[in-house]
Amino acid sequence: MLIPSIDLLGGRIVQLAQGEKLRLAFDDFEYWIEKFARFPLVQLIDLDAAMRQGDNSELVTQIAKRLPCQAGGGIHSIERARQVLNAGAKRVIIGSAFFSESGEVNTEFAAELAASVGSEHVVAGIDTKNGRIAVKGWKAEVALTADEAIPQLESHVAAFLYTHVDGEGLMQGFPVDVAARLRKLTGRQLIVAGGIRSQLEVDALDALGVDAVVGMAVYTESLTV
Repeated sequence: MLIPSIDLLGGRIVQLAQGEKLRLAFDDFEYWIEKFARFPLVQLIDLDAAMRQGDNSELVTQIAKRLPCQAGGGIHSIERARQVLNAGAKRVIIGSAFFSESGEVNTEFAAELAASVGSEHVVAGIDTKNGRIAVKGWKAEVALTADEAIPQLESHVAAFLYTHVDGEGLMQGFPVDVAARLRKLTGRQLIVAGGIRSQLEVDALDALGVDAVVGMAVYTESLTV
C-alpha cells in the first residue's frame, strides 16, 4: 500500500531532505487534500511540533477531519494523543516519547498509552540515522537500534513506522534488505519511509508485506498517484 505524506512546517506543506534542508513548499492545501482523498490512509506530520518550535495544530485538525490520517509530531503525552484522535486522526504516531536519552524503551508509557487510547490507535515511530534511533525531530540520537526497540513495543502498538532518515527526501531508493529484516521482527503492520522513488519500489515492498510512505516522489510527480 502506498501512503502519501503531508508534512507541515510553518503553516505550509513541505518536503525536507534528511529532515533538514527545505526542498519544496506548498500553500495549496485544497489541491493536495483532494488528490489524496481516495487513499485509505494518509500520513500527517507536524514538523514544527516534532522540532519543538511551535505547532500546526489547527491545520492538523482541519486535515484530519477530511482525510483518514495517522498523525504525528510532538505527541509526548496521553492527553495530546487523545486531542489528536478527537480531532479526527485514526491513529497517532509516537516517536521520541517511547525512548529515553539513555537508550531505553519507555515500555511503561507505551503500556499506559495503549490502555488509555487503545493499541489499535497507536503507531510507533522508529526513525534511524546512521543505524541509531533519532529523536526530537531527528536532531538527536539514542544508543538504540530499530531491531532492539521493535520487540519491546510489539504488544503496545498496531503498527511500526520505520523512517530511514539517511535517505529521506533524496529519492535514492529505500534499502529493501532492511525492510525484509524488520518484517521478520514483528507481526504488526510495518510501514517504511525514506527515499522511496518509484512504483516498482512500492510493489517490491508490498511483496514483502510492507507498506510505503511516499513524499518527495509524489510531490515532484516522479511517482504518479
